[in-house]
Amino acid sequence: MRIGIWIGWSSSLRELRIAEPMPRAALRLVMREMIRRNLVADGLVYMQMTRGVAPRDHVFPKNVDTAIVITARRKKPPAAELLEKGAKAISIPDIRWARCDIKSVSLLPNVLGKQQAVEAGAYEAFQIDREGFVTEGTATNAWIVTPKDELVTRSAGPEILNGITRLAVIEIAKGQGLRFVERRFTLADAKAAREAFVTGSTAFVMPIVQIDDATVGDGKPGSLTRALRQGYIDRIGGQGAA
Repeated sequence: MRIGIWIGWSSSLRELRIAEPMPRAALRLVMREMIRRNLVADGLVYMQMTRGVAPRDHVFPKNVDTAIVITARRKKPPAAELLEKGAKAISIPDIRWARCDIKSVSLLPNVLGKQQAVEAGAYEAFQIDREGFVTEGTATNAWIVTPKDELVTRSAGPEILNGITRLAVIEIAKGQGLRFVERRFTLADAKAAREAFVTGSTAFVMPIVQIDDATVGDGKPGSLTRALRQGYIDRIGGQGAA
């Protein structure tokens, strides 16, 4: 599979009032060169941008250029065994700030949550807000398929990061004619779902077959999850570097 590069950082830069470092066409050229120099075929390109180099202060510095760091590394897709058997998730309280839609390096709660999941033998942690609704995973967006065959994920808003993989899967779902709904769902809804999965840049479409001590569906990756995963693989494999 060839690497796919998705550019979805503009909204976060805009909310943080950070200037784009260069035109998108130029950034694509830089990315392609990073991929070439690092001999990446299957992998991940990662960008970090800051307001610029200046003395530490809470006030925005004046007359500085946006700083950008780009890395490219080879990375294998998730293990086939995990995809065939499905993964486990745990539930944890969502203790993050009120603007989770901004992609930033302020990820301490996500890091702690992911470590908690790993120590519990799980792949991911579903974060639960104060009203009992699932927001998202620590590094993924959360989805369920209801007993009525509705594909559900939380609406984009300040509570979640509107992931690029999430947006791609929404397009794929609509293209497959699925009954897709954006709304909140509870942890109880997730445990009672026919299928559940998470999406992300490295997870792609990862089936979740257990949440805490509850088995999701029949305990196996569902047909809809498999179809969406294959649709996503076909999409990024067909596009290559963009």
